[in-house]
Amino acid sequence: MGLHVNLFKEHTMAETKVYQMYINGAFIASKETIPVTNPSTKEVISYIPKGSASDVAAAVESAQIAQRLWEKLPAIERAGYLKKMAQKIRDNAEMLARTITEEQGKVLGLATVEVNFTADYIDYMAEWARRYEGEIIQSDRPNENIFLFKLPIGVAAGILPWNFPFFLIARKLAPALLTGNTIVIKPSSDTPNNAFEFAKLVDQIGLPKGVFNLVSGSGSLVGHALAGHEKVGIVSFTGSVEAGVKIMEAAAKNVTKVSLELGGKAPAIVMCDADINLAVEAIKNSRVINNGQVCNCAERVYVHKSIAQEFSDKITKAMAATTYGNPLTEKVDMGPLINEAAIKHVQALVDSALNAGAKLTTGGKRASRSDGFYYEPTVLVDVKQEMGVIQEEIFGPVLPIMTFDTLDEVIGLANDCQYGLTSSIYTQNLDVAMRACKEIKFGETYINRENFEAMQGFHAGWRKSGIGGADGKHGLEEFLQTKVVYLQYNLNKQ
Repeated sequence: MGLHVNLFKEHTMAETKVYQMYINGAFIASKETIPVTNPSTKEVISYIPKGSASDVAAAVESAQIAQRLWEKLPAIERAGYLKKMAQKIRDNAEMLARTITEEQGKVLGLATVEVNFTADYIDYMAEWARRYEGEIIQSDRPNENIFLFKLPIGVAAGILPWNFPFFLIARKLAPALLTGNTIVIKPSSDTPNNAFEFAKLVDQIGLPKGVFNLVSGSGSLVGHALAGHEKVGIVSFTGSVEAGVKIMEAAAKNVTKVSLELGGKAPAIVMCDADINLAVEAIKNSRVINNGQVCNCAERVYVHKSIAQEFSDKITKAMAATTYGNPLTEKVDMGPLINEAAIKHVQALVDSALNAGAKLTTGGKRASRSDGFYYEPTVLVDVKQEMGVIQEEIFGPVLPIMTFDTLDEVIGLANDCQYGLTSSIYTQNLDVAMRACKEIKFGETYINRENFEAMQGFHAGWRKSGIGGADGKHGLEEFLQTKVVYLQYNLNKQ
């Protein structure tokens, strides 16, 4: 743990962890704390610092000072620190996975995938050290070169969601640090424990102080202070549209760059020639993964009328067979929703659809157990396009199904949405697949497969699903700005 080992002791409060912020290479105590609850049991499992605007200012200031030297290191040296982080994650994978499951409720297998994918992602971004580049542009003048440099922006602020809290650290930190920026991370107050455990690992690798900072607290205070800080060069945020709008408003006064991944309402189209069993399996898994709380997974299904009954019967059977419970103590397919507010939101959308004429084929209510925030896997049919379950993000294990006649009709229905993150279509017709690629107005389209992006792709939403994007070459360049230099030479020679 280096010089700070004695500054970060896990105190106990009735065997409950109490964490500290990480600013300028030191662990900082806080007078006020926020409780963190296990959604599977409703028990308080930790207390985190209730950060203030002054904590944000200290973190940003330390990041700005550190950035001046950090950007002067060769990119390959910065990559070396990232690789050390990735190895620390792998060495502590079991602890990190259990931490995520305990505070967020995802099944342990998925939490383990998240941890390992995070380590792989950091390594992947480190590999760009010798690959990202500028340009030499042809000049109209003799004896002149035009150079375009790709340079770091400065201090990055990473504001995280609660549904994939550990991976999102890497998605923001790895490209930022590799390209010479420093960072201040604010985890969600619902799922912060994994970030604090990560800070302990970072403290062990000898990273220069101030390059990575961790400040916790409410979004309205700490998140707003980060987004509105004049010394922050880019704010990378993942979360709801409502919170994204507030981030933009706070950043606007300083004309700070924002990169936003916001909500999703992914349509899944099942054509008459689809492999129905494949579609059922992929859509069902997409709907219950992470307990239905994934912004890029199928949220509404459009099935061709000729196969609607067969599809509905099979997807109902698959959803009804989904098991749920405490992922740390039970072998289940699905865990709880994140909190009581999530339960109420999902139930309100289901009730509204039923009151407007939709019908249940399975589920439709809160699970009959009192130990956590569990909701039954649910399928709704006879749904209309104007219903909230079709237009609003559900973020729970609820699958609304509509039918259609023609490809033109269903493309119009799919595009009738304020969001534009991901989409999918199931067909064996190449012409249909190619039309879908061009005409479905979403940042990603998956054909005959599950909704899950690759780290070397580009995850970016259209419309209210966001600005900018993440992953791959283009995600790396989110954290770079350009500078053009015009160099004339031999001015006194012919």
